[in-house]
Amino acid sequence: MLAYHLDLALRSLKRSPALTVLMVLAIAMGIGASMTTLTIYTALAGDPLPQRSARVFHVQVDPRPMEDYAPGVEPESQLTRFDAEALLRDARGQRQAMMTGGRLVLTPEGADATPFVSDSRYTSADFFPMFEVPLRFGRSWTAAEDTGRERVVVISSTLNQRLFGGANPVDRSVRINETQFRVIGVIGDWQPTPYFFDLNVGRYRELEGVFLPFSTALELKLGRSGSTTCFGDVATSDATALGAPCVWIQYWVQLDDAAKAREYRDYLDRYAEQQRAAGRFARPPNARLRPVMAWLDQQRVVPADAQLQVWLALGFLLVCLVNTVGLLLAKCLRRAPEIGVRRALGASKRAIFAQFLVEAGLIGLLGGLLGLVFAGIGLWLVRSDTQSLPQMLSVDWPMLLAGFGLELVATLVAGLLPAWRACQVTPALQLKSQ
Repeated sequence: MLAYHLDLALRSLKRSPALTVLMVLAIAMGIGASMTTLTIYTALAGDPLPQRSARVFHVQVDPRPMEDYAPGVEPESQLTRFDAEALLRDARGQRQAMMTGGRLVLTPEGADATPFVSDSRYTSADFFPMFEVPLRFGRSWTAAEDTGRERVVVISSTLNQRLFGGANPVDRSVRINETQFRVIGVIGDWQPTPYFFDLNVGRYRELEGVFLPFSTALELKLGRSGSTTCFGDVATSDATALGAPCVWIQYWVQLDDAAKAREYRDYLDRYAEQQRAAGRFARPPNARLRPVMAWLDQQRVVPADAQLQVWLALGFLLVCLVNTVGLLLAKCLRRAPEIGVRRALGASKRAIFAQFLVEAGLIGLLGGLLGLVFAGIGLWLVRSDTQSLPQMLSVDWPMLLAGFGLELVATLVAGLLPAWRACQVTPALQLKSQ
């Protein structure tokens, strides 16, 4: 019986091709627009540390002078070197990491190798286990290697492909600026989006190519990137010096339960009070401890209009479905004589209802498939034409297929009204009018 209804639906759609194309395009455009917008929003507002983001916290203290002080004002988002190293030594969390971004000149192996510039990250040893960074080859450095200022480096898969053709590079060397470093590891498939642990170097960006110990970067005075804010007169001093009143280091800590988070928050207040008593801090304790998603929300990483655009796209899809209902109703009214004849020849209301519902489902199927094509084209255009959205944006097939399924269900629901209306056609009136 389903094959019979499909055959009738195909015949009906072929009889009015312009109307069929109009309905299919309306649904396809609604699906394409809504799925493209939802995919972009998911990339913008996604959790960069699934299953772990509630246990990883961004740390802030307030070392600024009393000038322009107001109770409860948001402290600087970064720490001074003195504070970051003090918190790292105290090690009150399960894991903790201090870090900053940089840019380095790399020279591959070989006499004819051409140097090139790569973004880098200088961090402490806990960075890799705390963020569960997957390693394709080798390992990350240890705390002892960090303290010992070892010339070791972990590189990204992209950089490994460029330097070593994707082969295992462990124990091979690469020259960074004027120093030889030993490669000890290669990062696997990992691309945090948004780039939560250092928003200063870009909220949506590709993974840096080089990761090396923070202490090594300090000793070699490697170039930095990101932001630096200094307080007071530091025109003649080094902003990275231990006692410099400059914030430029991001600090993260892992706390595995709510009790440990409360303890760490109290520890930050005590630390701030101790630094105030020592004359380093002027302001009363004003620490912040936020998990990853709260930190991203506080920094307004997702554009304010992104959610509005999602609702507009879903509204556009609803309008497309309503228009399709109107066109199906119009088609039903035009086919009233045909329905009357079929009823007079013995077709039941159930059969008429099933035929029109199958026809609506077929239109939804064609529109949904074309909508997936439109969504793919839309995402390709976004990746190629804009720098403000993540370039790593990719087609989220599970979400697109879920959207396709929901659209098909919505089309069937929308087809209930025209199908019901077709069942109400009175055969006698239609035959008499003919």
